[in-house]
Amino acid sequence: MKRKYNVLIVDDEFLARKLLTEYVSKVDFLNLVDTCPDATKAMEILNNENIDILLLDIQMPDLSGMEMLKLINNRPAVILTTAYSEYAVDAFSLGVVDYLLKPFDYARFMQAINKAVSLKTNIQEYTSDSSNDYMMIKADYKLYKVNYDDLLFIEGQHEYVTFHTTTKRITALYSLRNLEETLPKDKFVRTHKSFIVSIKNIEDIDKTNVTVAGNKIPIGASYRDALIERMYNMQ
Repeated sequence: MKRKYNVLIVDDEFLARKLLTEYVSKVDFLNLVDTCPDATKAMEILNNENIDILLLDIQMPDLSGMEMLKLINNRPAVILTTAYSEYAVDAFSLGVVDYLLKPFDYARFMQAINKAVSLKTNIQEYTSDSSNDYMMIKADYKLYKVNYDDLLFIEGQHEYVTFHTTTKRITALYSLRNLEETLPKDKFVRTHKSFIVSIKNIEDIDKTNVTVAGNKIPIGASYRDALIERMYNMQ
């Protein structure tokens, strides 16, 4: 029996909530937990319920969807639903699964849902092996076993990431933010909104870049101090 994924809808427009409710009701593996007209009620539900997929509007009173995203701990797979395209770049940097521009049809909705389900499946498979010295990566209808020692760096590309290893590159549907939370902290460090690197493979660090196996990886201003501190603490 296929597992059901708990869904929460957050949108200040009644008609938008109604349409999304209809879409969710058509999918047998989705379970609608609740619908919310604002972020305040949604945060309460997220703190008390196990939500797998969050359908989130951006423009809302008091607290926007983008602001709400930054406050969520143990974030579910997030699909943004909005009439504004200008937030797309910032949204993907926050690790959202997909970005639905209103109006969207059922086919486009299902495309986003399938991405979210695939991401949740990948995370669960990875997390189950997180105590080992390797990870399993689901990509191209295969499972790849990658030893942590062979993983050089991970590059985020919107909703996809590319795992750069000593022998190959693997592109898969993962969240860089979730990988940062689950990868061993003594082996990997975030250097930029788009990069996680292997600490043991760092060759040198300058003001703007870290070199990993000959590759120049940018250092984001907000990550630099933490990176330097991690390196000194490992001496």
